[in-house]
Amino acid sequence: MKTAKPLNEANRGRAEAAIGYSFTDPERLDRALTHASARVAKGGNYERLEFLGDRVLGLCIAELLFRTFRDAAEGELSVRLNQLVSAEACAKVADELELHQFIRTGADVKKLTGKAMMNVRADVVESLIAAIYLDGGLEAARAFVLRNWERRAAHVDSGRRDAKTELQEWAHARFSTTPVYRVDDRSGPDHDPRFTVTVQIAGIAPETGTDRSKRAAEQVAATKLLEREGVWQKSGA
Repeated sequence: MKTAKPLNEANRGRAEAAIGYSFTDPERLDRALTHASARVAKGGNYERLEFLGDRVLGLCIAELLFRTFRDAAEGELSVRLNQLVSAEACAKVADELELHQFIRTGADVKKLTGKAMMNVRADVVESLIAAIYLDGGLEAARAFVLRNWERRAAHVDSGRRDAKTELQEWAHARFSTTPVYRVDDRSGPDHDPRFTVTVQIAGIAPETGTDRSKRAAEQVAATKLLEREGVWQKSGA
């Protein structure tokens, strides 16, 4: 098995240009880009960096959301945070920066596709954040995060997940109960029906939603209740 070589000067320059940060200690960059499957002479792999980078990313995103959405409730901020630090979001950053050109892996990992490879790309981004943090401090790490996440965080619906799931978790946490959905009306022809559904949670006023399917109407009702109670910020607000 061949030993993976550190980045040469040209590739290191390209990688740093893509990342937007120049390392004072080049071994930190090499380590952040090295998967555990790669055989390396020194420096190790990114597993420990990934652990630290995940925490630094979470702090920077939480700070960004707290500052950007000043009227958002804790529940909405949590949903947005979870989406923005997800493997999918981190992998998208890796793809935008074209980091696949620089990742060092073993031959078996090079064959991975789909979600497995997505996780590798996401791990590398978290590792890079840790490497930048250790090399240049929190300000340097924050600058990297803001460059690559600020636009994503600015979208009002960013991080919103299934409204019924969100409402159920909120109702359990707040009232120790489960939302109840009731079909109030079905109108219109079979090819274009309209359902009106009411969602009820003991202790607060209900909300009603209307749409072309029972499921969609339930989602509308759940969304309206979440927005009314301040769990989600209203779209367009």
